[in-house]
Amino acid sequence: MSPRIGLDLPTIVEAAAEIADTSGIEEVTLASLAQKLGIRSPSLYNHVNGLKGLRLQLAIYGLKLLTESINDAINGKSGDEAIHAIAAAYMAFARAHPGLYELTLRAPDADDVEYAAYAQALVNIMVETLRVYGLDYDLTIHIVRGFRSYLHGFASIEQKGGFGMPQAVDESLKQVLNTYLIGLHHS
Repeated sequence: MSPRIGLDLPTIVEAAAEIADTSGIEEVTLASLAQKLGIRSPSLYNHVNGLKGLRLQLAIYGLKLLTESINDAINGKSGDEAIHAIAAAYMAFARAHPGLYELTLRAPDADDVEYAAYAQALVNIMVETLRVYGLDYDLTIHIVRGFRSYLHGFASIEQKGGFGMPQAVDESLKQVLNTYLIGLHHS
């Protein structure tokens, strides 16, 4: 069966991302996507390897967007300013793309070469940003993991409505990050 004219992988992934971000990742099915695109589900198999393949493409798309957003945010910045820019870009992405964000969290499988490349690019940005602190590589990886966990904690609690107090979440993020950076300067 030949692919439908006008239907391509980027169109499919963007439509699936819209469903994920507005309704949740569990609502992304081949049937819901086909309905959104006005096609029959079997047509999708010309472009993706089932639901698993679609989710992998969504994860790649999400990592690409997140990486680009963070790269743009840190352009011309270094040190603490760059760390704050990464945090702001990360949170903005998680807020704007809650469905895609969820797919960016897992470690890549060995056979997911494209996903692994984007995941590594994101780690490399953070490692490179931390270079100014003079840490050895192993400690840098530990710091990246901690930073990622810190950001994910804020993103996931916020998405679940867990910050009910009147203090601004972004101010909390900033204050905790400043404390984290004090520790980083003393490592």
